[in-house]
Amino acid sequence: MNEILQSLQDNLAALSGAAVVCMGSDGEPVTTMSGNEDDIRLFREIISQERVDMLIKRVSESPLEDQAVEDTERRDVRYGAVSVLTGTRTVITWVVFGAFSDCPQEETEAQGACFRCTMDSSRFLPLLDTLREASLLYIETMSFPGEKTYSQVRALEETEKLKEMEIRKSEAMMRIIRLLESDEGIERIFLEYLSVVCEYLDITGGQICQIHMDDPLRMDVAAEWYAQGYASMYDRSLDQEKAPYAVGSRVSFWAYGDQTTSEIYESLTSQGIFAEAVAPIFINGKPQMYLLLESRVRGRKWSMENSRFISGTAHILQSIVNRRVEQNSLAGSFASLSEVLDNVGSSIYLRSVDNGGLVFANSTMRSAFARELKEDSLKEIFESRIPEGSRTGSYEFLYEENSRWYEVYYTELMWMGGQRVMLLSIHEITEKKEYQNRIEQQAYTDFLTGLFNRMCCERDLARFVDYARSHGESGILLYFDLDDFKHINDGLGHQYGDALLQSIAHSLRKIQGIRDTCYRMGGDEFVVIIPPSEFKRGEEIIDNIRDVFLKPWFLKGADYYCTMSMGIVRFPEFGTEVQEIIRCADVVMYDAKRNGKNNIAWYSGKTAEEAPTERLSMEKYMREATLHDISEFKVYYQPITDIKVPGYKCTGAEALIRWNSTELGFISPADFIPLAEYLGLINPIGQYVLEQACETCRRWNENGHPDYKVNVNLSVVQLLQDDIVDKIKETIKKTGVNPMNLTLEVTESLAINDLDRMKKILGEIRETGARIALDDFGTGYSSLNHIREIPLNVIKVDQSFVKDLAWDTYSQSFIRMVAELAENLDKRICVEGIETRGQIEVLKDMNVRMVQGFYFDRPMPADEFEKKYVLSDNPYEKQQQEEGFIDSQVMEVHNVNGIENSKVERLLLNEDVMNNLVLSLSEDEEAGVPVPREGPEATEDDGNGTQNRKDARSRGQKKTRQRKAVKRNDPS
Repeated sequence: MNEILQSLQDNLAALSGAAVVCMGSDGEPVTTMSGNEDDIRLFREIISQERVDMLIKRVSESPLEDQAVEDTERRDVRYGAVSVLTGTRTVITWVVFGAFSDCPQEETEAQGACFRCTMDSSRFLPLLDTLREASLLYIETMSFPGEKTYSQVRALEETEKLKEMEIRKSEAMMRIIRLLESDEGIERIFLEYLSVVCEYLDITGGQICQIHMDDPLRMDVAAEWYAQGYASMYDRSLDQEKAPYAVGSRVSFWAYGDQTTSEIYESLTSQGIFAEAVAPIFINGKPQMYLLLESRVRGRKWSMENSRFISGTAHILQSIVNRRVEQNSLAGSFASLSEVLDNVGSSIYLRSVDNGGLVFANSTMRSAFARELKEDSLKEIFESRIPEGSRTGSYEFLYEENSRWYEVYYTELMWMGGQRVMLLSIHEITEKKEYQNRIEQQAYTDFLTGLFNRMCCERDLARFVDYARSHGESGILLYFDLDDFKHINDGLGHQYGDALLQSIAHSLRKIQGIRDTCYRMGGDEFVVIIPPSEFKRGEEIIDNIRDVFLKPWFLKGADYYCTMSMGIVRFPEFGTEVQEIIRCADVVMYDAKRNGKNNIAWYSGKTAEEAPTERLSMEKYMREATLHDISEFKVYYQPITDIKVPGYKCTGAEALIRWNSTELGFISPADFIPLAEYLGLINPIGQYVLEQACETCRRWNENGHPDYKVNVNLSVVQLLQDDIVDKIKETIKKTGVNPMNLTLEVTESLAINDLDRMKKILGEIRETGARIALDDFGTGYSSLNHIREIPLNVIKVDQSFVKDLAWDTYSQSFIRMVAELAENLDKRICVEGIETRGQIEVLKDMNVRMVQGFYFDRPMPADEFEKKYVLSDNPYEKQQQEEGFIDSQVMEVHNVNGIENSKVERLLLNEDVMNNLVLSLSEDEEAGVPVPREGPEATEDDGNGTQNRKDARSRGQKKTRQRKAVKRNDPS
């Protein structure tokens, strides 16, 4: 990775004239600084390392700032840093030093030595952005191939870690077992025993103590061992006061926080011990010695595996002590040892090295391999795999007789009576191997299609490239994705999209020559590698792949066609680096797609450098649009309507931002608003919207509509600013708007994710007189209790609950419940996304007044809104009267004396007119009239507006047919 970063850094430094270095997550350089050596020395004289370290810490640890630029004492010198993150973790940080050529020459000369390499100051920020984007692209494609695969690789590492622990445990047990036959002094045996046990358990120390026969409250320390950095707790080894925890006739464990007697607790904590294990050693049937194991590390707990290990080794220590006590009683020692080996949990047998005879087999061995013992085939099965001359080691093997995997540890040692034996310990690991195989398969296989995944593709491609380069041959990489695959997902459902991907994968595997070299890169993108051995059949294979997409796919009871666009790169002619080859193929694939789709394009060596970067362009022009003025951004207004007033009354509007770039044209809010938030440019844009909306609302209020209100959305980035409340106050004062007519909308997820902070900020905003609306209600994770806690005035129900409102009982029940809740809490409710007459009919029977949506009007510029809603009568009532239908709510005509009411007969909605409205809206879009969508009214742009218009016409025509059918069946 460092070589690639160094290459990227060298090239950008050479192109820009700056000095660049890359720092790792630990704050240490991972590359050598690039730039002119004399300039680098001059930069270091001007900018201290302490200032650089502070800047790196600022961008790598702040949750809100990942890029910063600092000035220096010289006007022509700046330095900046940008951090690159994966999730919430900073991976690397780029530091850039720049000397600017556009600073006045007389000032530069007056400030000191001149730089050899300089740059234009306007190129400094784009250089930081380029470093971040290039790093993210590299990390996504190379270092972190996917969350799921990364987790699987971690699981493999955990499996290997468990294996290493088992090996360490077996080695420790073997070393302890050897002590049974050691002729060393008992003190040396005890010390060796303690060192093995403490090192395996990774604890700070241990002691073997002997209780005085004549005074059970005194003891001697027979042996003690401590890890490096820890010292003995005893000033002498003999005649010590017995530790209060050296008691009992069973192995016991204690850890800090466990319930125990106050005496033991005080004794352990006073010595700084946070975990203690005690095992008694019996002599003549009484516990006369104790094994004490301790950890002085805070937080240490004993695991079940620790417990089994300590108990098992304590049995061996017991045997060692008994052997020394009984001296030459061989039978007693063998019986004790047999009992120990029968309870270690694995199959063990010993064979004489001298005569090859079987010396011992424990109970587990006799049970698991009874037939092999009877046939005397253990040597052929297990010992034949031991390398010649090896005296200790381990290996894994599959025993085909029972299809089970085993791990075998072997060592040569001296047994009772002085004979040399080979001890084999056999552990079954079938489940571990099967799990490991599943993990490996999942790590390299796509779950949905069964094809190999990106990680496997990169591994195989590297192997094919090396082979082709070393043998002077060529291979081909094909990169393709499906054209308009989104229409399948949206039109039929994702389950049918998945079925299509599976069918394509099945068809690819049937093509001769590429069965084992087909890969799914993600989504609807595939890669096929034609290896050097199949290079001569390359054209034939490409034609076979194209033939796959000439036939229709049978989905949901009908045939559907799905084409693909393909980019093709030969290797190693056009690259030897895996990522470069894949990138080139990806680029020419998009060239094929731009040329009309259902095409293939061959890489020629030029296209990659000429490929436009849409996001960088949008970022560049957005920065320019906000740097000088914000004239390219316009505020549109969508009316909010009171449906409880006869004829429907407009009560105000929601202010929505639109960007009509002079370079890029009209940009969807769904595209530029997230980018503006990411870049921090939403602050000036949001402030512009707030000021424009307040000035416009004041103008409405002064022109005969004193109750008109305006809603303004506040971004999460704006709300996180410390001065947001002050800015709102200043805007209200500057524009002269009545704060009671200003409603500020915040999203539900924002309000709930940081409830305490939002309660404070929103409370301060309400003190200005402005109202608070909770937007997108129902899509987040708020509870009903949160609605009561948040200082808000209006609840805006998300459009997802309105889509099927005319017939869906769940949607109706949800809105009715929220409306009743709002009424009880003295809050108002507004329903977004209203598009049909049927939705209005349902809402009229509920406690809902305020609604907005395309049924009433689309967002429009301020002058158009004022002409339609401020300077004229209510357009809804007039429009309905002219087109032959009136709102179907009941109009009450009151008797003069107030004695009784009479109801005017309801007039049914003319559905033909409604259909014409739907078609009219579609025709506006078709004629180029912008119909901006944002927030609840936004629909995902699939790049196929014509299909959307056809869908609208189809729905209108379907409703007309249904109405006519009803008339034919019901003459009345």
